[in-house]
Amino acid sequence: MTTWLAGMTITAQRLADGLDTITTTTGLVASTGFSVTDFRGTRLGRSVVLDMYIARTGAALTATTGNIVDTACCTVPVGWRPTNGTINGNFDDGTASGAFVVGGDGLCTLRTASSDIVTGRNLRMHISFITT
Repeated sequence: MTTWLAGMTITAQRLADGLDTITTTTGLVASTGFSVTDFRGTRLGRSVVLDMYIARTGAALTATTGNIVDTACCTVPVGWRPTNGTINGNFDDGTASGAFVVGGDGLCTLRTASSDIVTGRNLRMHISFITT
């Protein structure tokens, strides 16, 4: 990447000298009661975007009194985790939608759901954050 200094001339080559995009599709580990369907991670500079697709293989997570019990569902690989606290993300399974968090340890925990998450449902989880 070009480090701009006083007196440098703007050229097409310097303008096209950007950050390389880094991607991954491996390393997501499912928690008990889940299995990994697909995983995509993209990093550009300090920006990270994760798309995690996991299937519920255990018993249904029942939304009692309007919400589910916090449930660990997967762990993000080292190098793809937040570095500055816990980050909130969203998920849906085509019927239920809700939120999850991912911490610096990479553990993703389902926190809220609009309805039950039954066995066989595929949760599509998305999160983006900036690392330090």
